[in-house]
Amino acid sequence: MTRVQAVVVRGEAVLMVEHRQAGQAYWCLPGGALEPGETPAEGAIRELREECNVTGVVVRQTSYLCYGPEDETYSFLVDIGNQHPALGFDPELPGDQAILSDVRWLQLHEIPERDRVFLWAAGLLGTGPFLAEIETWGDDPSYPGAEKHT
Repeated sequence: MTRVQAVVVRGEAVLMVEHRQAGQAYWCLPGGALEPGETPAEGAIRELREECNVTGVVVRQTSYLCYGPEDETYSFLVDIGNQHPALGFDPELPGDQAILSDVRWLQLHEIPERDRVFLWAAGLLGTGPFLAEIETWGDDPSYPGAEKHT
């Protein structure tokens, strides 16, 4: 499957969508499956509109990841101006199967490490002030669950 996603930055926050599935909650970028006939950039804009009720303009591609022959992800930096996102829907999972539960602007310290790691692969370091923030972090190693590996 080809996944497309939008990286939307405002100040020191990134637009994230919360998903709830099988008793678990996680945050990710607005995005989903590329539809037939779409370019990856068009798909990212459509997914942003569906999930966050805003329109946007692609500024540039931030990342391309290929996990296998038919498993790839395209990420795009998208400008939405001064629009106010609101929770939309996931048409791939209609009705009571819907898994979208929230949409928010989140700063890095508000995003769980498990979810934050995917932002690096999406190219977040090349957008906004995030690289400068990370450069202020300490040198001590940290790894959630490290006690399992000692």
